[in-house]
Amino acid sequence: MNVALGTLPAEPDQQNEDFAAAAPGAAVLLDGAGVAGAETGCVHGIAWFSSTLGGLLLGNIAQDPARPLTDCLADAIRGVRSLHEDTCDLTYRASPTSTVVAVRVGGGALEYLVLGDSTLLLAGQDGKTTAVTDDRLDQVGKQLRAPVDRLPTGTPEHAAALAQYRDDLTGLRNRPGGFWIAGPEPRAAEHALTGTVPLESLASVTLLSDGATRLVDRFGLADWTDVLDVLASASPDELIRRVRAAENGDPDGQRWPRGKARDDATVLHWVPSS
Repeated sequence: MNVALGTLPAEPDQQNEDFAAAAPGAAVLLDGAGVAGAETGCVHGIAWFSSTLGGLLLGNIAQDPARPLTDCLADAIRGVRSLHEDTCDLTYRASPTSTVVAVRVGGGALEYLVLGDSTLLLAGQDGKTTAVTDDRLDQVGKQLRAPVDRLPTGTPEHAAALAQYRDDLTGLRNRPGGFWIAGPEPRAAEHALTGTVPLESLASVTLLSDGATRLVDRFGLADWTDVLDVLASASPDELIRRVRAAENGDPDGQRWPRGKARDDATVLHWVPSS
């Protein structure tokens, strides 16, 4: 495996709630979800949740190559739950959750799983690019976030509207007609997007948190081919630097309305061995 990894927290003095790691023939990326500084009902925090879940998931994937990725994720969720259900309120509406992207190589194929709004970018040997993204959160969010996007990012009014939006969104979490994300309930794994791609057809495999995809899906300053060009010619760090430059050029969200002026950004770029 030839893997390059870059990650950066939203602010230098804040914990990075993204997590990414690789093992021979497998990789995972998680983006912890919650409201920084808000009560979650969990004494450990969002970064602990995403990193603990990610570590358990990667171990499950690597240890049992024949086991479906959905089962590996469900078991990892159970494992994390057992670690903190005696100390934390897992029924709390703001209990930590996380997106999940996982890939594994076996039998000449790449298996993948995507849950939540992180992205798996598959670059084909034929030059075609496929972005696998679970857009259910985005579709639900579009119906709720108009009041947020009308206000300048960082203002008290924006913060109040954002809090209401997140509260409304939480009510639709892990429910039919809403969206699915890794939290305390293993059954969420059953609703992940999954698939298999012939390994020989792939030039590269890239896992990105939504903080790293903003150039494409939020700002419209690049397409997926541009992203792959940056990763091939430079590094994940360079892609994240360009995201930060765009964010810093629009700190109040006037050009690009968004919940966070800056977000944790993580990229894991994998070029399969020839």
